[in-house]
Amino acid sequence: MPTIPDEDQLTQFQLFRQNLYSLFPNSRDSLMDLVDALSGNTTAMTPVELCEHPSFRRGYSALYKAIGQFFVPSSPTKAVAERKQFQKSLLQTLSPLIKAPTTRNFHLLGLDTTPIPRPFSPTLPDRTYIHQPNTIKGNKPINIGHQYSLLSFLPESEGTQNIPWSIPLSTQRVTSGTNSIAVGVDQVDTVLHDCPAFEKEQLSLLVADSYYSQRQFLDALSKQSNLVLITRVRSNRVFYCQPPITEETNSGRGHRRWYGERFDLKDHTTWHEPDESVQTNFTTRRGRSVQLNISAWHQMLMRGTKEYPMHQHPFTLLQVRIIDEFGQQLWHPMWLIVLGQRRNELTIMDCYLSYRQRFDMEHTLRFSKQRLLMNSFQTPDVEHEENWVQLTQMAYIQLWAARDLVSVLPRAWEKSYHKKTHHSVTPSLVQRDFYRIIRTIGTPAVFPKPRGFSIGRLQGDSKQKRKRHPVVKKGKQMKKNPSPTQTAA
Repeated sequence: MPTIPDEDQLTQFQLFRQNLYSLFPNSRDSLMDLVDALSGNTTAMTPVELCEHPSFRRGYSALYKAIGQFFVPSSPTKAVAERKQFQKSLLQTLSPLIKAPTTRNFHLLGLDTTPIPRPFSPTLPDRTYIHQPNTIKGNKPINIGHQYSLLSFLPESEGTQNIPWSIPLSTQRVTSGTNSIAVGVDQVDTVLHDCPAFEKEQLSLLVADSYYSQRQFLDALSKQSNLVLITRVRSNRVFYCQPPITEETNSGRGHRRWYGERFDLKDHTTWHEPDESVQTNFTTRRGRSVQLNISAWHQMLMRGTKEYPMHQHPFTLLQVRIIDEFGQQLWHPMWLIVLGQRRNELTIMDCYLSYRQRFDMEHTLRFSKQRLLMNSFQTPDVEHEENWVQLTQMAYIQLWAARDLVSVLPRAWEKSYHKKTHHSVTPSLVQRDFYRIIRTIGTPAVFPKPRGFSIGRLQGDSKQKRKRHPVVKKGKQMKKNPSPTQTAA
């Protein structure tokens, strides 16, 4: 039986849809229908097939026109500023969906990049060599295309259910003139300053993979007083303890020591006793009993440079080990660093559980590519590709906003759902029931009016061939000194 939604939840969802509709600057009726078709898509494999969805009440030509009209700058020189203003308006629209934390004392954010491969698009500009895992053994994990940086909000677990939701807050393309570090720093600064849900006094926690454990990223974000960073580090890194305070240090003669004893992660003889440790037992989903051991070393340092004085930013180093019931270590140890002015407000278990929740972003990216057709839009215009990626993330946000209104109706062959009394409302289940919700509450988009047939292309008119662009290969100098100018998506 379908569940009856609460009036407050229904009113909040309708208000969110109205704000989202008002956010579109051009072709808002077509764009709203397109986002609804994406949110309720269960059969389309390509973007053009979305025009056959009942939510999209227009022709296929209106679909492509809406994507092109999603963002049109008034002039090329004002494109960056106007995109930032649009991003600020989008964050204000998403702010009511981000609730204050209840079971923890911080907001959790996740940062990651994802590739959009376009190897057979020579007329698409600004393509670079991107990292893409390959299942065939021996092949290099590279491809040609674009790369996008995604900053997401990782919500708290609702009840006993651990559902892999992550709410996209900012999506930007990593251009050939910059790198993921510079784009990620710009995204974090924009969200913390422009999103009303993140108060200045509220602690925010950012988790990222080992790529973001570089000096450039850590030094730039360590200046945020209300932000704590947790990044994974490779097992071959070398850190340092703080130097001991002696009489020679306070004498004022010579340069003060910045680094103490060497701490090599791959050489356990250089380790000293941990300052803190935690042990706990838990059972995996398959019923296997394992032991979790976490060791912490406080006030550790990373060697810096003149541009990045890392001796000014001490951090906490964590080692995570999993032991089975026979006392054997499973997998290699995982190393984490916790950096920030307010890192002492977090426990060791808070840091570990927060970083483990970072993997929910992988589910979001997979769902966006498989079910929301994030990487299926083929276009020679890079601006249209950026618009499409942003629209797919809006569709995912709308699924999150409608999760409390969903009626779980399992299919005939999904017998496990019939036996459950409480169901986990996943993005797939919301997408399956989204069209029923929209059909019930309606849409702010105006019904289309037929306006006759277009005259089409004039006889004898010919189009020039598009220019073919070479693949841009990033150099070391480009990676070291990235351009501050970003193109927001």
